[in-house]
Amino acid sequence: MEALLEYGYIGLFIGSFLAATVVPFSSDVLVVGMLAMGGNATTTIIVATIGNWLGGLTSYWIGWLGKTEWLERWFRVKRETIEKYKASVARWGSWLALFTWLPFVGDVFAIVLGFFKARFLPSALWMLVGKGGRFVVWAVLYFYAEQWF
Repeated sequence: MEALLEYGYIGLFIGSFLAATVVPFSSDVLVVGMLAMGGNATTTIIVATIGNWLGGLTSYWIGWLGKTEWLERWFRVKRETIEKYKASVARWGSWLALFTWLPFVGDVFAIVLGFFKARFLPSALWMLVGKGGRFVVWAVLYFYAEQWF
C-alpha cells in the first residue's frame, strides 16, 4: 500500500479502484495514509471516492455480464451467496448499492446488483453516496484523532 501512496493521488485512485473490486485490501488505509502524508482533505476524498466508485461500477458490470459459473470461478463468489442476495435485491433494489462501501460484502453487493439487473442509474447514485460518505467519515476521524497525537 505504501508503494501506491508514493504515486500520490494517482496511486490513491488506482488503489481505491482496485479495492472496490474483488482485490482484497482497504482503500480506507490509503485515505488515512494520504491524509497523514499531508494530502489535501478535499482532493483526497474526491479522488478516493471517484476511484472506489468506478471500481464498484466495474464490479456491477461484471455481475451484469456474468454467469454464475464465471462469478464462482474467477471472483470466488459462491452460488449460495448469489442466491442469498436474490431476495434482498428483489426487496430493496438499487438501495442496496448504498452499502457497497462495507468491507467484504460490499463487493458482493455490487456484483449481485449487476447480476440481477438492478436499475443502473439509481444503483450508481447510491453507490457514489455510500462510498463518498465513508471517506468523509474517515477524514473526520483522522483529523479528530490527529489532534490527540
